Amino acid sequence: LMKYFYSSSVSEDLGCRRGEFSRKHYGSVELLISSDADGAIQRAGRFRVENGPSGENRDYTPGTWHRTDVHLENPEYHTRWYLKYFLGKVHQNYIGTDAEKNPFFLSVVLSDENNQRVPQYHSILWRKTGTQKMCLPYSPTKTLSVKSILSAMSLDKFEKSPREIFHPEIQKDLLVLEEQEGSVNFKFGVLYAKDGQLTDDEMFSNETGSESFQRFLHLLGDTITLKGWTGYRGGLDTKNDTTGTCSIYTVFQGHEIMFHVSTMLPYSRENKQQVERKRHIGNDIVTIVFQEGEESSPAFKPSMIRSHFTHIFALVRYNKQNDSYRLKIFSEESVPLFGPPLPSPPVFTNHQEFRDFMLVKLINGEKATLETPTFSQKRQRTLDMLIRSLYQDLMPDLHKVNNMLNRRSFSDVLPESPKSTRKKEEARQAEFVRLGQALKLKTAAKGDGTANLATTSFCKKEPWESQSFCSNFPHEIVCADSWGPSLLVSTDAGIFLIDDGQPSVQVFDKTLQIKQMHVLEALDLLVARTDKGKDSRLFVFRLSAIQKGIETKQTIRSKYDCRENKLERTKGCHLYAINTHHGNELRIIVAIRNKLLLVTKKYNPGNRLPSSSPLSSSESPVEEFQYIREICLSDPPVIMTLVDGPTGDSDNMICVAYRHQFDLVNESTGECYRLHHIETNKVNFVAAIDVYEDGEAGLLLCYNYVCQYRKVYPFNGGSPLIQPSAYDFHFSWNQVPYAVVCAFPYILAFTTDSIEIRLVVNGNLVHTAVVPELQLVASRSDIYFKATAAVSGSSDSSSKEMSSRSSPETLTAYEMPECPLSSLEGDVPCKNLYKIPLSNLVGRSVERPLKSPLAPKVITATTSSGIASLAVTHSLSLSRMEIKEIASRTRKELLGLLDEPIPKTQSAQKQKKVPRRQSDPKQGAVRSTSSDRIISSSFESYSEGHHHSTSSDPNTLANGDESSPSSYPFQLISLYDEDIIDLK
Repeated sequence: LMKYFYSSSVSEDLGCRRGEFSRKHYGSVELLISSDADGAIQRAGRFRVENGPSGENRDYTPGTWHRTDVHLENPEYHTRWYLKYFLGKVHQNYIGTDAEKNPFFLSVVLSDENNQRVPQYHSILWRKTGTQKMCLPYSPTKTLSVKSILSAMSLDKFEKSPREIFHPEIQKDLLVLEEQEGSVNFKFGVLYAKDGQLTDDEMFSNETGSESFQRFLHLLGDTITLKGWTGYRGGLDTKNDTTGTCSIYTVFQGHEIMFHVSTMLPYSRENKQQVERKRHIGNDIVTIVFQEGEESSPAFKPSMIRSHFTHIFALVRYNKQNDSYRLKIFSEESVPLFGPPLPSPPVFTNHQEFRDFMLVKLINGEKATLETPTFSQKRQRTLDMLIRSLYQDLMPDLHKVNNMLNRRSFSDVLPESPKSTRKKEEARQAEFVRLGQALKLKTAAKGDGTANLATTSFCKKEPWESQSFCSNFPHEIVCADSWGPSLLVSTDAGIFLIDDGQPSVQVFDKTLQIKQMHVLEALDLLVARTDKGKDSRLFVFRLSAIQKGIETKQTIRSKYDCRENKLERTKGCHLYAINTHHGNELRIIVAIRNKLLLVTKKYNPGNRLPSSSPLSSSESPVEEFQYIREICLSDPPVIMTLVDGPTGDSDNMICVAYRHQFDLVNESTGECYRLHHIETNKVNFVAAIDVYEDGEAGLLLCYNYVCQYRKVYPFNGGSPLIQPSAYDFHFSWNQVPYAVVCAFPYILAFTTDSIEIRLVVNGNLVHTAVVPELQLVASRSDIYFKATAAVSGSSDSSSKEMSSRSSPETLTAYEMPECPLSSLEGDVPCKNLYKIPLSNLVGRSVERPLKSPLAPKVITATTSSGIASLAVTHSLSLSRMEIKEIASRTRKELLGLLDEPIPKTQSAQKQKKVPRRQSDPKQGAVRSTSSDRIISSSFESYSEGHHHSTSSDPNTLANGDESSPSSYPFQLISLYDEDIIDLK
């Protein structure tokens, strides 16, 4: 039986899933007021209150079904570059002044510190406004100059040209500059509040805590004796017991954390204000408030604490009835958004999961607070003072240095020194490396290093981990798009349909050179741009006709067999774009030099027949398209993106990029509006991604190494309101990408040798994966990329074992299926194709029971009920249209299922308890539903890394041996209401 989901979705290519989000998940800003014991009003200013998404948004809450987004943001092992890549290695440091006479420092090193051993240039630009980092690819045939590095960092004009600093002592000063970015270790306040206590004096005067408070402290960390303590002390006295005798301490993902617990700090009966306790907790950026009492009792508010320094409060309540913790976060209004967003409701029955979630939230919160004006201005003043002081100290010495050495300031950045001064240079380099290694050791001994961060807490399976899709692919890929679980690939040898583990099928021969394509399964269409120059055209094909040709093994079609599939008036087109939200209409914008053609296809979803129906209309769908209008631009566009208006009636827009600007063009009138102008000499346009925040359109404008978010306000009289907004933000990539993919909550940048992963809402870095000779292949549904070597991994290793061996900079592949090709021409170096399932990134594990365009796979598996040798049809991977469709239809039922407990399975009962310090434990519960609702069932094998689980942890089903049939999860599907439940 087959179900077709095509009627009520607003997006077929998952634009609604990739780029639809809401900042409401991160709380709403409120003015919090309370009164003290005398009735005086206490104002704490405006705070953003996070209490889980509100009930009105629970029908569609991206990223909250499965906790795939619990990550440390801007982790130090990705941000503390000088300590990680430079110290202890030969590198170059330069000094100069910009056009405004502000001094700057530049550090450059050639490093291959990653599991792939890919050599890369790491460069750091130190300026008073902060540090700027960039990773540049290494080429043995192309040299890199200091001037080109600074130009890539938008620094082209100098008051004084940069000169190299040869003295080894410069490493100490640059390490001090890097330490201004923030501490690696953290100190958090913990305040105990009894039921009914409404003032800070009352809370700080509690001598002891309750039994539940003691259990909470035990959950946070270990009780340590302060006297003689040699670890991170967080400002506490470790010699004379003046700040108490004991404290709570833990190490989380390589970070040392000291908790300033109110009941453990010195108590004075004479001092009602407990100044000694307030001196520590009041000067902590983050404070945890553990409040006793029922939910109905008066709740804590930040206005109860008189502190100008504390910016974040985490309110914790313990419920004895269900042994759960409830979390609520208060963030001062100026603190930027930080994750992870609280679940709905923010109640945790798994204590270890609660601990890990809260510590990640608080660490991210303190880092975000350092970006507020209160702290950033102080840091900028300190950094400016340090840089100017260092500049004044170094400049007299630089004038005395031999002029021959100074000529290296614009010479090539090479790992070896000039031959003319080899002996002197070798001696200097030896001393340089020795001092750097000593500094690195000293920093690690103090506990300020990042050496252990990269190997800590990576036992969980990350959502961006890749799976091997096809090994030894011999052809050069031009473009591709996913068709169900298969991949339609345009190569130099023709067009192939590839499915994991099956022989590829050639669809068109090499006479049809497709340069750009879109597979629109819901519309039974393939849209493709072929050839180049004056001969390029737009073609449209029926997928059902292509599939029929595959099934009947017809002769491979050539370009001359596709004459009836040409769209008129598209000759000479160099680019096209389609709308992502085509509920009732498909819109195509075709660019022919500086002319834009608007072409539409009307269709009635209610009367649409399945693509496999013999009653489908003619093989060519050209007659269904109609030419609407022509729009002229001043220049040929490099990038085009269609932006949907709020009504879809004369307010749809086209974002175009050309010259040094992004413009918005009204689809109906052709009027052009300036969206963003780029103030740099060279512009490399990357992407313009349409995203929709609470239904309002916004654009992520990506160019060079910059990503700008610009909100396009609701249209006013036919014109978009384009103006600066508090929601607008920008961030810089560490490398210049050639492609950017949005998959909420993440945005991924692809470079020639790495994938950089950040968060959409704030641009914070969460991971960098090094992949040699990387080529993005397709990304409209699942993300496919090509690389020269296996990323790493083994099919018979568990995810925990794999992660323990893998660097955080390395993607992990779990299976290596062979992909035999039917036609191999020439000896081309083979590469591997990898896939990152979109459902892993966005936190959904739902699929549709449709058949693949290729032959079904049969997998024999024996279940506990004795059912064996079941034919399993390999289902299509989730399209963008159907994720929203299924989510909207089954949200209420799924929420109901999540509340129905089921007795633990035997394997779950035997599972060992995860140690408390180990983060991200693989825990979860199996959900079920009443048997009378299951009308029919379909068993699908667990293969290619598709993990389907309705538990709160997407990694629950990844613990077993993936090659063992007994560890396959099976899927039960109700054919009446599309409820999807997973059982292991």
